[in-house]
Amino acid sequence: MGKTRTEIDEARDWQGALLDCAACPHHSLLEEGRCRLGHACAYDRYARRIDRFFRWNPGLAKEFLEHPYFETRAVAAKHVEPFFLPRLIEDPDETVRQSVAQRLPVQSRHFKALLRDPHREVRIRVAERVEAAELAVMIHDEDYFVRQIAARRLPPGMLVMMMHDRDPEVRKVVAARIGSEWLPAMAGDRETRVRLVAVRRMNAAQLKQLIRDPDWQVRYEVASRLDLDDLLPMQADPDPAVHELVAQRLASRNGDGLPKAS
Repeated sequence: MGKTRTEIDEARDWQGALLDCAACPHHSLLEEGRCRLGHACAYDRYARRIDRFFRWNPGLAKEFLEHPYFETRAVAAKHVEPFFLPRLIEDPDETVRQSVAQRLPVQSRHFKALLRDPHREVRIRVAERVEAAELAVMIHDEDYFVRQIAARRLPPGMLVMMMHDRDPEVRKVVAARIGSEWLPAMAGDRETRVRLVAVRRMNAAQLKQLIRDPDWQVRYEVASRLDLDDLLPMQADPDPAVHELVAQRLASRNGDGLPKAS
């Protein structure tokens, strides 16, 4: 039984027309084994085939930087010499600008111009590479994921500026990296998931302020690590799981190891 030919098996250009090697301006490459229809072709609609062509022929990539198909320009940008990239920082397609952001030297003015690119995916690529001094600009970015990357990469001493970020996922990253002296403040965050990150980094002395936290998950974490002498006020905790944990720990001090029956 023969194979069923699918759409992906066909070699078509970005406008859907079947490709014809006989009409290709790079036809001579075929005889040299430097391209192959449906496998390595600069005119194919699939990025993988375009990329394979430019890996085989990197010297030709610069000829395609103004190609009408965005995918061709984006892939070509991955293979040209870096001094060709500045001409693409204002390309109308964000995929092309992403390729540029991944390759421009981070100290170049062209790379820094992308700090304020209108598309989040481009700014994400910039945030992943930009130097720490420039990264501070991105702590006020409108996109939460850009700010989250900034929080992951900023020096801990600069994270104070992000303690009150409007997105809890960003504040979680801050709580995971900020200096220990700021953890009590972050343990007062309105979101439980942020408080938990802070609480798990706090020392036993710092935990005492949280024995009456409104969320049982936080109190459970506190009860699991608080010094036994400070644990007595938590015996009356209203949550059964916290109450049982406190009883177990206090019983262990007396050598019992099990909570006493009420």
